[in-house]
Formats: sequence, structure tokens, C-alpha cells
Amino acid sequence: MKTKNKKISQSFAAGALIIAVGMLIVKIAGAAFKIPLASILRAEGLGYFNLAYNLYNPLYALATAGLPIAISRMVAKNVAEKRYKDVRMIHKISIPMFVTTGLVGSILMIIGAQICVMFTSSPDVIYSIWALTPTVFFSCMISIYKGYYEGLRNMIPTAVSEIVEAIGKVIFGLGFAYAAVECGMNEYYNYGTVFGRVCESESMAQNAVLPFASAGAVLGITLGAISGFIYIYIKYKLTGDGITQEELENSSESRPKKVLMKMLIDMAVPVALGAIIMNVAGFIDAMLILNRIKHIMDTVPDAILNVYGSLIPQETIKEKNVHVFMSGCFGYMNTITMMLPTITQSFAISALPNVTSAWVKGIKEKIKKSIEIVLKITSLIAFPIGIGMATLAYPIMDLVYGTIGKGKNIGEIHIAADIMVVYALATVFVAISMPICSMLQAIGRADLPLKILTIGMVLKVAFNYLLVGIPQVNIQGAGIGTLICYVFICISGVALLCRETHFKFNLWPIFGKPFVCSLICGVSAYLFYGVFVHFLNAKIATIVSISLAGVVYILMLFLTKTVTSEELKNFPKGKKIIKILEKCHLIG
Repeated sequence: MKTKNKKISQSFAAGALIIAVGMLIVKIAGAAFKIPLASILRAEGLGYFNLAYNLYNPLYALATAGLPIAISRMVAKNVAEKRYKDVRMIHKISIPMFVTTGLVGSILMIIGAQICVMFTSSPDVIYSIWALTPTVFFSCMISIYKGYYEGLRNMIPTAVSEIVEAIGKVIFGLGFAYAAVECGMNEYYNYGTVFGRVCESESMAQNAVLPFASAGAVLGITLGAISGFIYIYIKYKLTGDGITQEELENSSESRPKKVLMKMLIDMAVPVALGAIIMNVAGFIDAMLILNRIKHIMDTVPDAILNVYGSLIPQETIKEKNVHVFMSGCFGYMNTITMMLPTITQSFAISALPNVTSAWVKGIKEKIKKSIEIVLKITSLIAFPIGIGMATLAYPIMDLVYGTIGKGKNIGEIHIAADIMVVYALATVFVAISMPICSMLQAIGRADLPLKILTIGMVLKVAFNYLLVGIPQVNIQGAGIGTLICYVFICISGVALLCRETHFKFNLWPIFGKPFVCSLICGVSAYLFYGVFVHFLNAKIATIVSISLAGVVYILMLFLTKTVTSEELKNFPKGKKIIKILEKCHLIG
């Protein structure tokens, strides 16, 4: 393959920024998809949608979790060693591997559809599962190029492909869901049937159309994945990978395919197992939480009703669906709090090839510096956002959903905000754990994240089971269990990084100073909101408070010398930022 453009290789900060911006756009597109979709599908339709995703997520993790990371690390390692023929061979052998895992994942999805129907007694969910099945295959096809480009330290194709995929999901998903409802209801008004099913009333017709509307929304997700693959495939064909003919000619001969394939599999398996364990543990955890809340409502219902009774609809209490209702409240909160790990995931993606390159070259000072930069930037982002979400949980929920104080959703949003106070703190450690695990993989110890994640997930499930079962704690136990789990993973991960690299990291400037600055930021946000809410609209007060608290946080970073000029040089346009700060006397 001829090279069309020169090789693009970004620093950690630049790569992380590109991925973070891409993920932010993806999240905005996701909100633009989910919020109107909820009004189209309603609770029952979303049930079909979520059931399909519950089956899809573990299979997606199985098919795509390990290989892209393994490819990224191996490509970065071989680029550092200037073994460019091996780099090309890794890409070549990854194609049949991804095609195979994609096909196997899709077949398992079809088989799982029948099992899902049997266990849920929801035959109509099968349409959504069938519509989602091709997504497994095309996600694998996208991953062929994502892992390869990330290993070359070019994060642009990954970011753009995800944006294309998200936009496709919004356009096709909402379009098909709306079209399914319109077509189904028009058929009912004309012939008394919905897609061939006889309906005796309009309400029956409205319910009958929901499985097809859900399938339409899911089909949009599949078409979004296809769009993302088309973009990244054309990108590769038109611009190549940037490896020059001269680099290939000066490179040593490629190692045998079998050797490289074994290396890929050895790296991919523990990463994939870690992702699968997290997904399976998450599924078990969700089921246990439902079970424990139901048990409380069956035995000592007053324990929950005395706290949340006025916020739970009476119909839900009469129908004994409080456990499902509480699970839905958890979902409202989770949509917001998981924004933070999404941001730091970009650091994990960008850190892996950069740390791998430094590790392979054996430059001790660069290895230590690379790891410290990753940990510190993650802390600088994770602590203020997590503490801020915990401090302003109620105002933030009101800002996003606009229902606190009025509207029919006041109950679930209020409970969700209550859960968010604890869970937001847990999310800080979820966010920090991702780059830590990524760096352990970068130094060739992919087995270590698997081990600590396994222990962490066991702790999470055990503590959630015990704590949620305590009537006075109930759903709040889920946040506490998650906090315990990820604090363990973070502490263990940092300890293992020290052991494996033989470095002693200075943890106070990495974690301590950002934490102190974030506490001051959180207190400021609380005080600002307490003042402004008395004479401003609540939503405006929230935005102003967050903005001013952000200014306080930035000032504290420089006043306490948490961020230095040397560290700012690692950021895009770092020198210009330093000059501006010097003029403001914020940095020496």
C-alpha cells in the first residue's frame, strides 16, 4: 500500500484532547437521541430497547474489547522499535481476526435472542435484537482501524468515526422510530391493524407499535455503525497510515504471522476478559439491586416509603413495581455521572501508545514523566467534576431534566439526585481507574488489570448486595459499593505501577493538591448557588455557580502551584497559555 500523507503522531495531551472533544460531541449526540426517543417509545418501548442492549453489551465487549487495545500497544511498540513491516503485518492479520469475532458475536446475538425471549417472556423484543445484531459485526470492522491508528498515535480517525456513528444514530434512529409509529398508527386508522396485528382500540394499537418503533431506533444504531465503518475505511484507503517507503525499506523483516498472532491473542485475552467481567458483574449487580429492593418492599416496605413514599407514584406502589421504579431513578443519575469516565477514557486511549513507546525505548525519565502526566491530568479533571456533581446534585438534575419542583417526573428525578450525591464521588475513582489500567497494559502487564478488576467487581457485587439489603440504606448502597470497588482498583493499580516500573511517584502533587483545590471548588459552588438561587432562576443560578466555581478552581491550581509551567508545555498551544498566565501573574 502506498502512503498518501505523512505520518501523524500526536503527543499524549493532544491525542487526549482530540478523543475527549470527539467523545463530548458523541455524548451530546447521544442526549439528542435519547431524550426525544423516550417520548416516542415511552416506558414500555424503552423496555424493549434496553433488553436488546442488555444482551448486546457483553457480546460487544467480547468481540471488541481486547483486540483494539492489543493492536494499539503492539503497533506503538513496533513503531518505537522502527519495525514498520511488523506494523503493516499486524494490521493485515487483524482483519480476519476481527471479521471472525464479528461474525461469532453476531451469531451469538441471534442465539441469545431466543434465550432472551424465553427468560423475559417478551417475544416482541426479538425485533430489536435482530435489528441490533449487525452492529456487533460492524463495530468489529471499525475496530480494525481504530486500534491501528491509535497505536500510530493518530487519534483523529477514532474521534471522527465515533462522531459519524453518533450522528448517523440520531438521524436514522429517530427517523425510523418515528416512521414506525406513524406507519403503524396510520395502518390502524385505515384497517384496524398494526403491522398485520388486529387491535381492538387505539390504546392497544399504540402499545402494539412500540416493539417496531424500538426496532426502528435500534436499526438506526446499526446504520450509524455502518456509517462509521464506511468513513474510517475510506479514510484509510485515501490517506493510508503515514508509514513511508523509506521506513519500510530500512525496517527489519517482519516476524512470522503465527508469532505476531500469538502475541496479539496473548495481549487481547486478559483485556477482553476484564471487559467481560465488568459487563457480567454489572448485569448481575443490576439484577441483585432489583432483587434486594423488592425484598425490602415485600418485608419492610415502610423503610423505603417513609423516606421516598411521597415521591413514588401510588400506582407503582400498588402494582409492587417500586424496585423497577428505583432502578429507573438510578438510570437517570447514571446518565449524568458516567459523563466523567467518558472524558477520562480518552486519556486511557491516548496514554497507551505514548507510555508503550517510552517503555519500549527504556527512557526511564520519559516513562516516569509520561505516567505522572497521565495520572495528574486525570486527577485535575476527575476530582472537580465528581465533587461538583456531588455538591450540586439537585440543581444539576434540575438543569438537565428540568423537572424538580414541577412536572410529572418530580419523584424519580428527586430520588436520582439523592443517589447522585454518593455515586458522583464513586465516579471519580471509576474515572481515575481507566488510565491506570491502560498504563499497566502499556508496560506489558495486561494480566494485572484483569486481576484487580476481578477482585474489584467481586467487592462491588458483595457490598451492593449487603448494603442495598439494609432497609435504611437501600438504593444508596449501590453508590457505596461502587465507591469501595473503585477505590480498591485505584490504590491497587497505582501500587502495581510503582512495583512494575520501579518508580516512586510523588502522589501529593498528583492526587493530593488537585483534591484540595477541588474541595475548595465544591464549597465555592455550594456557597455561590446558595446566594444566587435567591434572586436568579434556579437553572441560571446553577450555570453561574458552576462557572464561578470553575474560575475559583483554576485560580487555586495556579496559586497552590498545582499546575506548573513545565506541565503546561505538554498541552496544545502550551507556550501561548504560559505567556498569557505570566502576564496575569498567575504563574512564574
